[in-house]
Amino acid sequence: MSEEHEPPSGTVRYPEFRLRLPGGGPEARGRLLTEKGTNGSQKFVVLAGSPGRTEVVPSFPHRMPSSYRLRQRLIADGVLVASASRPGWLETTRDVECNSPSAAAEILVGRSANGWTEWKSADGHPLADYLDQVWWGRSRAWLVRGSNVAGLDLVQRLWLPEGLVSLAARHLRKGIEQGVSKDRLRAAVDEDYASTATYNQKMQLVENVHAFLSRMRPGDTMCTISGGRLHVGEISGPAQQVDSEDGRSNLRRPVDWAAHGHPYDELPEELQQRLSAQHDVVDLTVVKDLIDGLGLSDQDLIDEAEATDCDPSTEIPALAARRELELPRPTAELASDLLVHDLAWLEEACDLLWDERQLVLYGPPGTGKTYLALKLAEFLGGGPEQVKLVQFHPSYSYEDFFEGFRPQEDPETREVAFRLTAGPLRELADLASREGNRHIPHFLIIDEINRANLAKVFGELYFLLEYRNKSVRLTYSGDDFALPPNLLVIGTMNTADRSIALVDAAMRRRFAFVELSPRTEPTSGLLRRWLEREGKDTEPADLLDALNARIDDPDFRIGPSYLMKKGTYRDGGLERTWRTKILPLLEEHHYGEGVDVEKRYGLAALRESLG
Repeated sequence: MSEEHEPPSGTVRYPEFRLRLPGGGPEARGRLLTEKGTNGSQKFVVLAGSPGRTEVVPSFPHRMPSSYRLRQRLIADGVLVASASRPGWLETTRDVECNSPSAAAEILVGRSANGWTEWKSADGHPLADYLDQVWWGRSRAWLVRGSNVAGLDLVQRLWLPEGLVSLAARHLRKGIEQGVSKDRLRAAVDEDYASTATYNQKMQLVENVHAFLSRMRPGDTMCTISGGRLHVGEISGPAQQVDSEDGRSNLRRPVDWAAHGHPYDELPEELQQRLSAQHDVVDLTVVKDLIDGLGLSDQDLIDEAEATDCDPSTEIPALAARRELELPRPTAELASDLLVHDLAWLEEACDLLWDERQLVLYGPPGTGKTYLALKLAEFLGGGPEQVKLVQFHPSYSYEDFFEGFRPQEDPETREVAFRLTAGPLRELADLASREGNRHIPHFLIIDEINRANLAKVFGELYFLLEYRNKSVRLTYSGDDFALPPNLLVIGTMNTADRSIALVDAAMRRRFAFVELSPRTEPTSGLLRRWLEREGKDTEPADLLDALNARIDDPDFRIGPSYLMKKGTYRDGGLERTWRTKILPLLEEHHYGEGVDVEKRYGLAALRESLG
């Protein structure tokens, strides 16, 4: 290391760091400096004699243009030349000072790199371990909003031009150090903002400042939104507390921003959901793989993985994250199993479900709506494990459906207390959004969906059924929540209980509706096909057709499932089913009209009409 890079007496001396080049290549060597660049990032020196790759990945020039230009300038100036001792590699002829460890790694490996983790000490510890911080683990991704800070767009005015990100903390005392605990920070905010902020504002400020000072670290991905574009960069140094104009950016971190942003409307839906969270600071780690792949083709990602020496048997995270959800196409075997007359009918129902994500099967009782919904969901989801069924009723509520406080007994103290408890939708959404499940369809079956007060049951979630790329703040937990893209909803609606004409426009707009009626296929011929498959006499199908021909109101026609039970075909079973299941429905329908139900709809009358 040259003399000008020796740290002054009494300052931190970092160990020598090494970078293993891909393909089992040689090791580069370098040192972290205490000196900082103009934006606050610690500089890094690549030592003379360090090797570099001869090629760069195709995405490198436009993804990391500053590092690419530095590499090209070093080659042109004869500082990075073909190595005489290592054929097939380049080599630095002198020490090279870079603005950050990531830039130092990138000029050598010819691709984007997180230098805070890729440069390691001789005993294998990453460079990040040697910085003053308290948050460890894998690199994270963050969103910090700066497009409207006290009426100014700091992203365009300050962050992108000067290479930083900031938080406004105008009244926060001086000397709040990086790594401060949330308890100490809460006490400071309570005192410093005693008369200038509400309780909720102070609570949110504590969360934001704690994340900024104690959870973010160099090497993390940083995002912000401005002018309809998402800008992405890498945190390149520690936090600082400075005096700023009007107190708009007191807390700062250096960031290496990419040269160009990404149009917001073209971002993946799951990423848009996370970005719509209404907070100034948002943890985006769950969608970091999607962010890492922005602007890159599949081949670009493969090239970068190969240049990183990834295990070829391991799936590339960014490629796995962008894998699109797919529903299997219905098969002739499925249509046969469900006794559907035409495969095209099933394909259309699946296309509607795919396009809208929410589907309602509606019709009179006994038309097999729930059975079809379950079987279809199990086929499309790959098994019953991805399917959850709930049944709505007039007293069903948001707390039953999504989440609410319910009495629970503590198993140790035996005391009963109200605790926030997840309902079936929250449980299924958490399962569907779990890493590894995001490309697998999950289904919520809502039986008798029109029997509950939908606005009351869904609450703020009603909005998400239409705007799947958004998130909302939850009523009880206060979390930001979005419906996972792989969560699909199938409802069933009994039109005899409440006419479909009474369904409000909001529900019509959010669901696709498919009719299952005895007057149309696949329901009209279902019983006859079932009887033929079971080798039974087709008289019940003839009787059902004759019965429905006498019922004027289509919402009260009788579905075939009443006559598809084993008990119907024991001795006297058909007469018993007719007397105890079917005629009572029609008596209720004609209540007060003076209709002789037995004479009009009884088996004897129908058999006589059939000759």
